[in-house]
Amino acid sequence: MNIDGLSQKISESKPLDFGSIFNNSLELFKKVWLEGFVIVLLTVVSMLPFYVLLYVPMFAFGIADPEAFQNDEMPLAAAIFMLLLMPIFLLGVMVCSLCLNAAFLRICWLKDLNRPVDGYFFYFKKEYLIKALLLSLIIFGLSILGFLACGLGIFYLIVPLSLFPVFFTFDKELSAMDIAKASFALGNKNWGVIFGVLLLMGIIGQLGVLLCFIGVFFTAMMSRIPAYFIYKEVVGSPSQL
Repeated sequence: MNIDGLSQKISESKPLDFGSIFNNSLELFKKVWLEGFVIVLLTVVSMLPFYVLLYVPMFAFGIADPEAFQNDEMPLAAAIFMLLLMPIFLLGVMVCSLCLNAAFLRICWLKDLNRPVDGYFFYFKKEYLIKALLLSLIIFGLSILGFLACGLGIFYLIVPLSLFPVFFTFDKELSAMDIAKASFALGNKNWGVIFGVLLLMGIIGQLGVLLCFIGVFFTAMMSRIPAYFIYKEVVGSPSQL
């Protein structure tokens, strides 16, 4: 579906049902909790190479000059290199997280249809990675603008930004900018309901901390599930991917 058809569906859609989305999300979580746990682990593992890249300058300066860190101060040159690498680190982490989040939403769709799961790396393909990079740049830019607005902007952006992955997952034909437009259109129309569902599911998801802290790895993805049912209620269930 192109952006025009999608925008029309969003504008003509009925208000979202908080109770329906919340209950359906809890029921689906019972089917996808294990896959969610795997996604969390894969997300952590995918971040490791970028952490290594970020600290390469520090390691290099430490090897070249073992006395450089004796004063508990980082050499200026190492600090500059790390600062320059920070955007690459952030974008790399965001791209991996976005692709894995999309894979989880696809798994939610498959489980909802009682179909077998066929992998976690479906979106690590060139066509998706390029779009994920563009979306990450948009998210990065919007986040900076949100912080510049005394933090209030980030509070507002929580809802539309939470919808980026679901349009990325199910609307292959949309460009990165079209995904942003659709996310803001849907988010603005149902901001209160979406924020409420995300907040409640996020709180429940964090209760996993009570299980010796390890449980949060099993419940962390709970807050991602509502996006699937929000999309399904407004746009409809994807026919194929």
